Amino acid sequence: MTASPRNIAGATGTTSRIAFRFVVLVGILSFFADFAYEGSRSIIGPYLGSLQATATIVAVVTGFGELLGYGLRLVSGRWADSTGKYWPITIFGYAVQMMSVPALALTGAWPAAASLIILERVGKAIRNPPRDVMLSHAAKRVGGYGWVFGFHEALDQLGAMVGPLAVAAVLARGGSYHEAFAVLLVPAIFNLCFLSLGRYLYPRPQDMEVQQRDIVTTGLPPVFWLYLAGAALVAAGFADYPIIAFHFSKTNSVPTESIAVLYAVAMAVGGSGSLLLGRLFDRFGFTVLIVLTLISTLFAPLVFLGGFWLALIGAAIWGLGMGVHESVIPAAVAPMVPSDRRASAFGLFTAGYGLFWFLGSAVIGILYDLSLPAAITFSVVTELAAVPIFVWVGRRHGSTLRP
Repeated sequence: MTASPRNIAGATGTTSRIAFRFVVLVGILSFFADFAYEGSRSIIGPYLGSLQATATIVAVVTGFGELLGYGLRLVSGRWADSTGKYWPITIFGYAVQMMSVPALALTGAWPAAASLIILERVGKAIRNPPRDVMLSHAAKRVGGYGWVFGFHEALDQLGAMVGPLAVAAVLARGGSYHEAFAVLLVPAIFNLCFLSLGRYLYPRPQDMEVQQRDIVTTGLPPVFWLYLAGAALVAAGFADYPIIAFHFSKTNSVPTESIAVLYAVAMAVGGSGSLLLGRLFDRFGFTVLIVLTLISTLFAPLVFLGGFWLALIGAAIWGLGMGVHESVIPAAVAPMVPSDRRASAFGLFTAGYGLFWFLGSAVIGILYDLSLPAAITFSVVTELAAVPIFVWVGRRHGSTLRP
């Protein structure tokens, strides 16, 4: 690898190779990050349950974590845009997140565990907008926004598959939840090492940006706000995995040692599909997002009503939906706004997204305690309500979203 893209900005072919290597390196550090935090998230539902937390507590804790995990991106996005310090903010966020995960091994009561679960989401909130902006700078050089975010998500989800499998292996060998959390210190350290390497090799990722005329606007364009409304509905109806895992544990529909395995399956499906879905989005636009939203509505009845095999299929569909949330949905934001406002746009978009994820998670948890069919109906209907919005955005503004 060469030391910095700024030294070769005039050589298009060389810059393209540098951009590709940068995307790969960010993908590798994300692999280890997901190994750590998704490994922990695969068991925090049953873990909180073992500490006498109810379904409502699990839903509120994880939902509030998502609220902060998305809402605080508004702050970190504006912070990154105003200072231009993408790497320092990214590094700080990863450090907070990676320290929170293995620290769960030291907890013995659900309030302490809940605090670390929420802190982990705060770390993710801090680092995501500046990291996504750095990735977007490489997009034009290596194939498009959908491809870059899809490729990154593929490596991301590979880590999200390996982490739960490692946790499942610890539990299968008779290890405790605390031992499983402790093992996750290893990928956390690797993440921080690759993060430091990326900062050293690519100090100015913005130099990879293909120069082009920015969108002229006095504010964020109307299509951005309409798209946010549709994405918010999808988020509200999408149950977080801890409440799904809580259901598996409570009903014994999935053996305890297999709960993390189903999460790994979900991550594998999401990761393996992300690269293809990103390419398809670059080519066909919102048609891909509409079809995937329709498919993802099936997860709720399958995971909450089915036995093991239907739950497995439902988990796979849930994972496909997560892949869409982390790759296709954010990929559409980048070309909507000027490059110098991109971090703020990412932050604002994910803040609204996270607010509705929190509200939806809380509603699903409360409804679950009252009536399982009501919780399932809420999930399905809310996600379906987003489809007409995506259809309208795709028809009226789809051409403006192509990279």
